[in-house]
Amino acid sequence: GDGYGGGGHARTPPPPGASLQSHNYEPDESEVWRAYVAQQHFSNRGQWWTTGKLRALKRWMLTLVVGVVQAMIAVLCNFCTISLMETKFNHVYDLLEHNRLSAIQNPDGSGGRSGEDGGGDNGGDSYGFYTADGHLDMNQDGIPDSEQQASDELSNKHWVNFGYSPFAALLFYNTIFVLVAAAFVWIEPVAGGSGVPEIKCYMNGIDLPRIVDFKTLVCRVAGVTFSVASGLPVGKEGPMIHSGSVVAAVISQGRTKFWGVDTSFAKFSDFRNDREKRDFVACGAAAGIASAFGAPIGGVLLSLEEGASYWSTNLTWRAFFCAMITLGTLFVIGNEDSEWGQANLQKLFSLGEFTSIGDGSSNFSVWELFVFILIGCLGGLIGACFNAGCENMTLWRMKNVNYSKGRRVIEVLLISFLCTTVSYVMPVLWGRCTELPTDMQDWTNQEKELVSNLVPFNCVPGKEYNEVASLYLTEADVAIRQLFHFRETGETDSSTFSSAALFLFFVPYVTLAAVVFGTAVPAGLFVPSLLAGAAFGRLFGHLLHKLDHTSGTFADSGTYALIGSAAVLGGTARMTISLTVLLLEATGNMQYVLPLMLTVMAARFSGNVFNEGIYDIVIHLKHIPFLEPEVPTIAERHEIVAGQVMSTEVKCLRPVERVGIVYDLLKSVGHGNFPIVDTASSGTLYGTASRAMLCTLLQRRAFGQPHDVNNGHYHSNPDGSTDYSELLGPKRLSPLVQWDTIERVYPCYPTIDDVLLRPGDRNCWLDLRPYANTAPYTINETASIQRTYRLFRTLGLRFLCVVNHNNQVVGIITRVDLLPESLSDSIMRGRNAHMTRSVSR
Repeated sequence: GDGYGGGGHARTPPPPGASLQSHNYEPDESEVWRAYVAQQHFSNRGQWWTTGKLRALKRWMLTLVVGVVQAMIAVLCNFCTISLMETKFNHVYDLLEHNRLSAIQNPDGSGGRSGEDGGGDNGGDSYGFYTADGHLDMNQDGIPDSEQQASDELSNKHWVNFGYSPFAALLFYNTIFVLVAAAFVWIEPVAGGSGVPEIKCYMNGIDLPRIVDFKTLVCRVAGVTFSVASGLPVGKEGPMIHSGSVVAAVISQGRTKFWGVDTSFAKFSDFRNDREKRDFVACGAAAGIASAFGAPIGGVLLSLEEGASYWSTNLTWRAFFCAMITLGTLFVIGNEDSEWGQANLQKLFSLGEFTSIGDGSSNFSVWELFVFILIGCLGGLIGACFNAGCENMTLWRMKNVNYSKGRRVIEVLLISFLCTTVSYVMPVLWGRCTELPTDMQDWTNQEKELVSNLVPFNCVPGKEYNEVASLYLTEADVAIRQLFHFRETGETDSSTFSSAALFLFFVPYVTLAAVVFGTAVPAGLFVPSLLAGAAFGRLFGHLLHKLDHTSGTFADSGTYALIGSAAVLGGTARMTISLTVLLLEATGNMQYVLPLMLTVMAARFSGNVFNEGIYDIVIHLKHIPFLEPEVPTIAERHEIVAGQVMSTEVKCLRPVERVGIVYDLLKSVGHGNFPIVDTASSGTLYGTASRAMLCTLLQRRAFGQPHDVNNGHYHSNPDGSTDYSELLGPKRLSPLVQWDTIERVYPCYPTIDDVLLRPGDRNCWLDLRPYANTAPYTINETASIQRTYRLFRTLGLRFLCVVNHNNQVVGIITRVDLLPESLSDSIMRGRNAHMTRSVSR
């Protein structure tokens, strides 16, 4: 969790959507807007190069820039992460090797140089002879032994050796890295987590504060670089989706508050609105996945399946183009050293390439499809347990930790210590060295490279390795490729990772991933789910081979590792189409299409029996008013109409209103929109006025003096009220504010606190007729909730005016009113309960 107020969640959660506003995807069709559009049309008369063509060209050019920038960010993030992890692991490996050599030289366990106490002779030690400077000299030739020389080189290689304790070195690096990551979340709280739920909500039409700011981008990318390097079970693929979305939002607007950059409004006026910004964010999300996995098609489908609530064919092409540019940029950067000749696919972010073991046949049997379905069901169960654990941990964290930034940092440090301890203690408990494979004549270059990445934890380098350490003390993507691509067909008893080692890795890793989820560090769930699933799938394959007595009936363990990854990730995130295509693109083998489809479908169905996907759980925990694609099920079981769910606390304005009345109204309520009713025609709906527009008009003093209308004299009605009908003539009070002037400050419109009224301004007149949206979306109070919900969500509305048969406003519906909780409350009210309430005017 991260509270959007800046310091975390409060102890008592706020009402759903209490402080969040919706986007406005439809322009206000006012007189000033029509005048602006007419001016654009007039300037295009007789022109071949019209404003529309220029707008389309700029849109495609900005999309291209988004793809290039996101690819460069991904490369930089990946390079920094690898560099930090190599520095950490090299230091730890060197200390381990130093201790191993010292143990060989000093079998009595004294450690260090035993000759230092003897002054150059034997010193009372009967083990060996020493040179004058204390080096071991078993041959008595005055030359130090190679082991002693190598140990000395290792001890002098680094600036500090932490008392020759590998654990202390590992703990030091992990603590520093996780502190830096937590510092970025301290600076910008919304940079915590993966960012995928927030982007999903943003594209659903919810204006989450600061979620696509440049400051958030910096903290997100820099923070995830250090959080991944800290050894926590997190990934950077989820934050890359958020990164791409923020890059697209910032570039499309041509401005940023973080650096104070603001380009000409004329150049970006066509894109400074919620609709264009939403579409660019969708393209950026596709580019983020393409940069993370090298999977452009999967990125487009993921943006469609998990992100965008509103999609179109044109947006599909743009997202495809953006992902294509991102992948092309990765090709150019990754193959720069070869002068852009033969493309080296291994330099991209991939999970390795699966090759067929047989000649032209698949790596699995047809009857094994039923086994894959079983793995999918088990993966869905694992994902459901993982999601339940994450939910309970987040609820506890929201009550006890998240309200204090200091507590969040302390929690991160404690969890980092726990993860470091587990990742070091497990290889120590394993305590067994396995010989490296020697017969590798038929192995591919990919497999030979993976052999060199096996970790010799307290083993002889180049000859042995520690199975558990090769999974814990290495990069996550390297561990995934090792689980995917080491050959174990079951025809022999040899195995790269034994069943016990996989079990010792899988159970603690999944548990730690659930504990880390929701902490104050940028973290993704894609790679942890893939890695845990790969260990689970490979373990499942091992058990099948043992049941079969290694006769080679079942597919190789690498195939089962891939199926397990799809099962666990599908059971956690509940993705189907995009996950299948993403894994196919990342692995580069089409023979797994049907197995992956069956697996992810089984994982989704079995997981949905118990709970929702992890991203939906996060959305609900943060009380974000997210509208699902389908009407809530409660609406299908009860007869509900719009009049039951609407809010009757509506504050209306007149077409020509006193400045004091408008000012007091904006001060007293926080409503985002206000209906404008015509009192001269029994209160029929005239239009709507947004809060941003009203504040802008007041700040710019776009109102007339009291004597501007009928010399300040008005007729009175018999009941003593003022007759405003004569104010509705064709004359408009000056001065007028142009549409582009109002929208120039998007999205940082002035607030009512920015408005300062002078003495006498309260009696002035504010003519709202030129600025009112005279074509608002409305629905009758007797309309069914199904029609109301579809109209609201399909069009991406910010609000919906509810009228009666006389076109009089009786209520307002916002997205909060359409949530399942609000619909449940509306059932308690009768069908005609709204008839007893009145609307404030």
